[in-house]
Amino acid sequence: MAKLIKQTLFGTVNYIDKAVARLKEAAKMAEGLGIPVLYVADSGGKDSDVIIKLAEIAEVPYEVSHNHTTADHPITVKFIRKRKAELEAKGIKYTINKPRYKGEPTSMWKLIEEKGYPTRLMRYCCQLLKEGGGDGRYVVTGVRWAESSRRKTTRGIYETFTTEKKERIILTNDNEDTRRITESCYKRNKFVCNPIIDWTDEMVWEFHKIYNLSYNPLYDQGYERVGCIGCPMSNRRIKDFEEMPKYKEAYRRAGKRYYEKKREQFAEKYGWETFEDYWDWWISGKKNDNKMNELVLFEDEE
Repeated sequence: MAKLIKQTLFGTVNYIDKAVARLKEAAKMAEGLGIPVLYVADSGGKDSDVIIKLAEIAEVPYEVSHNHTTADHPITVKFIRKRKAELEAKGIKYTINKPRYKGEPTSMWKLIEEKGYPTRLMRYCCQLLKEGGGDGRYVVTGVRWAESSRRKTTRGIYETFTTEKKERIILTNDNEDTRRITESCYKRNKFVCNPIIDWTDEMVWEFHKIYNLSYNPLYDQGYERVGCIGCPMSNRRIKDFEEMPKYKEAYRRAGKRYYEKKREQFAEKYGWETFEDYWDWWISGKKNDNKMNELVLFEDEE
């Protein structure tokens, strides 16, 4: 199906065929590992739209999984439910995972009560709420180099995941045009394929246009990313809190409970005499996240 597209705006090499080939190769590798079905991770964003369609084009066996964070925008939640119904009608398994922490059900608010507000430098919420799942599976993601200049200059074609940087293995000598980043986490017996790793935003949106894909309505409302309400990486969180005060109050209630546990420590170290001091610091998004790093890291030591 992809080969019917003779010309794109991005050169003579068909980037769509390239991504399809990567997925087919991933499926072969997965089969060789005894993993019969690819695990496609759906965030609810534009890149996930693409990898789901690519899996269909590649005609590889796949299922789809979405991690519900409990702080997702209501429009994203509605969009995911609609996609789930559409794919299940086609016979594609679709799972919405509820978050868990230390073996128990959790939520953004419970995590804040225990760990404090997430910051730009310490986004524990992404690790615990969004990036879980897929252990023992061959996972397909919509991760792209264009999302991070550092990622593009430091990532290779094959990597092993490890907590120790000195033990990390990165190979970049693969001379096949159809091969790009494949990652492996031996600790969690997890393998990852990123078939659109080298796509630009323009390529993503062109693909949407070519296949007339549905996408999260938030993009039409000016959102550049469709992450959690209140995300410290978003430049819209104050506006979102104004439009959705229930989320703001949920963040405040959880943060206040955490603050009460740390009141003396906060007052002594940072001069935060009241919860409002803590809240104002967090909501300001000032680049002084190092204030909280030592606290979050200390609490994660177990």
